[in-house]
Amino acid sequence: MKYTKIIVGIIMIILAIVIFLQALFTAATNPDASARIFSMTAEIGIAVLYLASGILYLCTFRLDNMVGDSICLGMMILSWIVAMLMFKIYLFLQLWGWLALIIGIGFFVWHLIENRD
Repeated sequence: MKYTKIIVGIIMIILAIVIFLQALFTAATNPDASARIFSMTAEIGIAVLYLASGILYLCTFRLDNMVGDSICLGMMILSWIVAMLMFKIYLFLQLWGWLALIIGIGFFVWHLIENRD
């Protein structure tokens, strides 16, 4: 599990950069100014939450307690909520929202089962 957290943490940091760049470049294609601002803000917020979760996974990969996974689960649920509220404006947010929820719940449940013994 420790090496998986390192790998997923690095992948989440890379995804945060991809989401941020996507927010900058794809927002310009939307002709509606308010939709462009809302989608860009939501996507940058999700990128920041991905970045924070990735860094937290890298910092807490050696710990056996549930603190890091609980905080990351909260951040990923927040990413999912933001994405589900905004995906009608920009449909690609749905992918990042569901991916965040799967990663957050997956690590939390995995660590919960591993620490149960």
